[in-house]
Amino acid sequence: MTKLSICPSGQNCLIHAMSAEDRALIEPHLKMCDLEQQQLLETADEPVETVYFPVSGIGSMIALGGQGRKIETGIFGREGMSGTAVVMDTGQSPQEIVMQVGGRGFAIEADILRDLIASRPSVQRILLRYVQVLATQTAHTALSNGQSKLEERLARWLLMCHDRIGGDEMELTHDFLSIMLGVRRAGVTVGTHLLEGKGMIRATRGMIRILDREGLEELAEASYGVPEREYERLMG
Repeated sequence: MTKLSICPSGQNCLIHAMSAEDRALIEPHLKMCDLEQQQLLETADEPVETVYFPVSGIGSMIALGGQGRKIETGIFGREGMSGTAVVMDTGQSPQEIVMQVGGRGFAIEADILRDLIASRPSVQRILLRYVQVLATQTAHTALSNGQSKLEERLARWLLMCHDRIGGDEMELTHDFLSIMLGVRRAGVTVGTHLLEGKGMIRATRGMIRILDREGLEELAEASYGVPEREYERLMG
């Protein structure tokens, strides 16, 4: 399949999908800000105070375990948002959210967004549809982590990142990749070498360039595509 069909560059798709009337209500409260690589957007088990709607870059949802264990459970870019706990009216989450690829985005106070959701069912409907997409992505991340080989998991993850960037290059270190995939750094090195050997990517220090998207999709097999199709079904 081609790249995930999302809104035009420089926009956030959830804001873009709102009616003109809803956008007129939310836009005065949106503040454009830089979202730097490795910036913490949410802290686990602490109330969400600010919600971010990226227009570029990639955010990563990370589950935390004992003894410093971490693994990524989902990602989002300009098609999505942080702060789904605000949408679900739960206030906080046991996961943390960090920017894995820096960019920019709109920030809004959680209380303001919560009031808007309560008063505008049309806004709530759009954001709840996104929560379902994110839940589908998380489920398929678990399926991929449990059933796919490392190179298949890496191919799926690179495709998901490729969907959310403007070009073909991503600033990604092996250390960060090891957290995202839940493997040791040596495993990431093996995986990237395998994909390089197949001519699908080029990996340099802190940078990965996509060379053969179709090849990555073939390698990822059914582990990629279901959440993406769900997004297009629900969001258009």
